[in-house]
Amino acid sequence: MKAILSLILISMMQLEIQNSRFVTGTVYDDTGATLPGVTVTIKGSSKGTVTDVNGFYSIEVPTHKNAVLSFAYIGFITKEVTLKDQKIVDVTLQSDVSELQEVIVTGYGKRGPFKSRRKMSQTGAVSRAISPSADMAYYELEEDLIGNTEDYATIHENGFRKVTDKPLSTFSIDVDAASYSNMRRFINHGQLPPKDAVRIEEMINYFSYNYRSPEGDDPFSINTEVSRAPWNEKHLITQIGLQGKRLKTDNLPSSNLVFLIDVSGSMQSPNKLPLLKASLKMLTNELRPQDKVSIVVYAGAAGMVLPPTDGNDKKAILSALDKLTAGGSTAGGAGIKLAYKIAKEQLVEGGNNRIVLATDGDFNVGASSNAAMERLVEEKRKEGVFLTVLGYGMGNYKDSKMEILADKGNGNYAYIDNIREAKKVLVNEFGGTLFTIAKDVKIQVEFNPQHVQAYRLIGYENRKLKDEDFNNDRKDAGELGSGHTVTALYEIIPVGVKSQFTKSIDPLKYQENLALSSDTFTDELLTIKFRYKHPDRNTSKLIEQVVSNKVGYEMSENLSWSAAVAGFGMLLRDSEFKSELNYGKVLTLAKEAKGKDIHGYRQEFIDLVEVTKALKTN
Repeated sequence: MKAILSLILISMMQLEIQNSRFVTGTVYDDTGATLPGVTVTIKGSSKGTVTDVNGFYSIEVPTHKNAVLSFAYIGFITKEVTLKDQKIVDVTLQSDVSELQEVIVTGYGKRGPFKSRRKMSQTGAVSRAISPSADMAYYELEEDLIGNTEDYATIHENGFRKVTDKPLSTFSIDVDAASYSNMRRFINHGQLPPKDAVRIEEMINYFSYNYRSPEGDDPFSINTEVSRAPWNEKHLITQIGLQGKRLKTDNLPSSNLVFLIDVSGSMQSPNKLPLLKASLKMLTNELRPQDKVSIVVYAGAAGMVLPPTDGNDKKAILSALDKLTAGGSTAGGAGIKLAYKIAKEQLVEGGNNRIVLATDGDFNVGASSNAAMERLVEEKRKEGVFLTVLGYGMGNYKDSKMEILADKGNGNYAYIDNIREAKKVLVNEFGGTLFTIAKDVKIQVEFNPQHVQAYRLIGYENRKLKDEDFNNDRKDAGELGSGHTVTALYEIIPVGVKSQFTKSIDPLKYQENLALSSDTFTDELLTIKFRYKHPDRNTSKLIEQVVSNKVGYEMSENLSWSAAVAGFGMLLRDSEFKSELNYGKVLTLAKEAKGKDIHGYRQEFIDLVEVTKALKTN
């Protein structure tokens, strides 16, 4: 009897082997990365396996009927595959946005201990957890309990350079204005901004100026002016202003936009994701039928929540934005990779291909270091996709990372502290924010040693270039948008003026004294050279303009206003070059140069100076 039973069991095992087969494969996420730890089961049975560290799996399935394999992983949408004769089944799982928001948060009162707890998978996806009601309490206490972790790149203020030692000054233009609105946020909260948060060139370029419009083939006009420096009458101030060509909205090229939105836990507070959504809704209302929008979100993982959608289908775009909620860690690197992938797939030849990244910059999963993000964006910009960065929030704001991303991504950077600023950036300046008319714009100034003893560039510390970079078309520089103005100021110490800012050295024995070497060009103060590229080209064009040695007795409205803003920045930074400057002089300059002020931006500046003056006296 035992022998018969053994034979029956062996026969049944052989029959089962004949009626089964092994299926193998690899599981990927929607960015193309392999996924370890995915549960693979045969639907309707208890048989299953788990993918290994390389995302590989192997499972035995029956052959006598169409088996269904189920692939499940926390943070991703479960996928089912009906098998036929396949022996290899590779699967890609899509991120589940509804699970990206789930996070456990506990708090113990205003001054008590604090603990944030997240269950993480091996790839950083957030595990399934109870959705807390205390989330908002956590973010209200975040700054008090954790401390301010805002991050700004160190700025070493430009000093005076002697023309006989360094006759050339070379820099990239900068149309970013994030520093101004971020500075405003601090003052509106009753405190002075950190010195390194004050980038004077971004404060100056927050405002538009009444420069003449371009007339020729070049996409911008060049405007210059020389006058006495308002903070030191012995010194001169020289203004260089560019006015970008204004393109009518109907004439703007078609847009392929990818909204890349940070929905991590740090974006929960009202001045982050809710303000972000309201901002992008404004931008959505500016879109045309020929434009396309995709939406990618990232938290513990990244995923696409809106496939490419026509600009006239505003209902679908707005609905996708409405559904976004915040929670989880911040896999910014994965989000950027996915956004570039989608943008490249939808690339519009000759169009405006751009990622709009909206975040507080607090990346903490994946490629998060400044260097790693910089290399990633530098590599991807070669594919013809530009990057606009919109910053939100406070307390953990990472300004340094966002400035790098915008700089290296051929784009611009704005800080959105309120809905009015969102309207300025995304509605009033729609063309300048999203449509580039000239890229890699560089400026090189040569000073005439017959008239200029020393000079300093006011601001642009993070935009300086080596002199040899000016003729190098492989060297990246700033972009100019439709209708944008760019303003740069130089403070000049004329020949013969004794100054505390110039240090004398013994005459050189082997070098020619350039200041005395020629009587030519006696009427010229300096020469400005510009290089720029068309957005679709890689070869630059050179423009040259001479500034005569004529000093205006009265400053124009343009120069008075830019000098007032620069002076305010110098005071906020407690600059060693502020000389006789004070808040009263800044206010006098600003009020005299307020002009028409259609949108009220200049009056707001005057109010900020008044508030800051009061803060300093208390």
